[in-house]
Amino acid sequence: MNPNEQKLQYPWADFQPEAGRAHVVAEGVKWIRMPLPFALDHINLWLLRDNIDGKEGWTIVDCGIARDEVKTLWEQVFEHELEGLPVLRVLVTHMHPDHVGLAHWLCERWNARLWMTMTDFMVASLWSSRRGDAGAGPGGQSAVEHFARHGLTDPDAQEQIRQRANYYPNLVPAMPSHYTRILHGDQVRIGGRDWRVIVGYGHAPEHASLFSPDLAVLISGDMVLPRISTNVSVFDYEPDANPLPLYLRSLDRYGDLPEDTLVLPAHGRPFKGLHERIKQQHDHHRDRLAEVLEACTGQAQSTSDIVPVLFKRKLDLHQLTFAMGEALAHLHALYFEGKLKREQGADGIVRFTAA
Repeated sequence: MNPNEQKLQYPWADFQPEAGRAHVVAEGVKWIRMPLPFALDHINLWLLRDNIDGKEGWTIVDCGIARDEVKTLWEQVFEHELEGLPVLRVLVTHMHPDHVGLAHWLCERWNARLWMTMTDFMVASLWSSRRGDAGAGPGGQSAVEHFARHGLTDPDAQEQIRQRANYYPNLVPAMPSHYTRILHGDQVRIGGRDWRVIVGYGHAPEHASLFSPDLAVLISGDMVLPRISTNVSVFDYEPDANPLPLYLRSLDRYGDLPEDTLVLPAHGRPFKGLHERIKQQHDHHRDRLAEVLEACTGQAQSTSDIVPVLFKRKLDLHQLTFAMGEALAHLHALYFEGKLKREQGADGIVRFTAA
C-alpha cells in the first residue's frame, strides 16, 4: 500500500466479491466485480434496489465489456443476487468500454431503459457503429498519425496501434437506440432515495457520478479512484484538447460532500477519505506539471520524451497509448497556460519548450 492509500480508510479491507456474486455495501446497494483483459484487470459495478412506477426491481450502474465470460458472470448475478426481481434500469456513468460495453445486451435482456448523459451516449453510439479506421478510440491509422506526430515512431508499436482500429466496437458492439438523459444536478429517484448527478469532465466527455445524501454514498465512476490516478488524455479525435484543467475543476464539484462519504469507485476498493483523495489528485498533477515544465526547460521535448518523466515503470502497448495521451494532456495544460511553446520540426514531430 502506497503512502497516499494509507491515508484512506477501507471499510472492507482487502475483501472483494467472488466472481458472479455480490456484496452489500450500504442499504439497497450491492457491489459486483467483473474481469477486464488489461493490466487494470477489474471493474466494479453496482446493483441498487429500486422501484419504478410501483414495480420492484434493480438498477444496474455500469456494465462491463462485451465478452461472453462477462455475460456468464452476469447470469450468475441474476440467478443469485436479484432476489427474484427484474432489472428495471441500466445507468452508465460514461462511454468507456468497461462501463458501457454490455449496456445494449443488459437492456435487451431485461427490457430496461438506459440512463446516461447525452454526450457520452452519442459518442458511444457513434463509435460502436464505426469499424475500420474511423476515429473510434485509441487505435487505427488516425491514432498512429497522432502518436507519430508526438514522437511515437517505433514501427512495431505503430503497427500494433494500426491493428486496433476496431478496439472500441469490439468491446462495445452495439448501443440501445433509446435512452433517458441525465444532467448535472439532476435528482434521480432510485429505490425511494434521491441520487444527485455530479457531472465531470476531462476523463470522458460528460461523466456522471451519483451521490446519495441519505446513505452518504458516492458512486464515483472513474472520477475519483483510491489507488491510481484517473487517466486524462489527448487523443487523435480531439488533438488540441486541454482536458487536465477540466478534470481538476470537476474534482471541486465534490467539495460539499460529507467527510464520511463512502466512495464506491469503478476500480479499486470502496473507501472513505474523499476530500483527502481529491487533495492528493490536485497535489499529484501539480507535481507532474512541475516535472514536465522542468523537463522542457532548456531542451525541446516531444510527448514521447515526456512519457518516462511521468511513468517510471515498464508499459505495455495498451498502457503506452494512454500514457502518451496523459503526457500530452500535461503538455497542453502548460502550453495553453502560456508556460510552454510548441513547434513542429522538419521530421514532423511536435516538440515543446519553456516559453
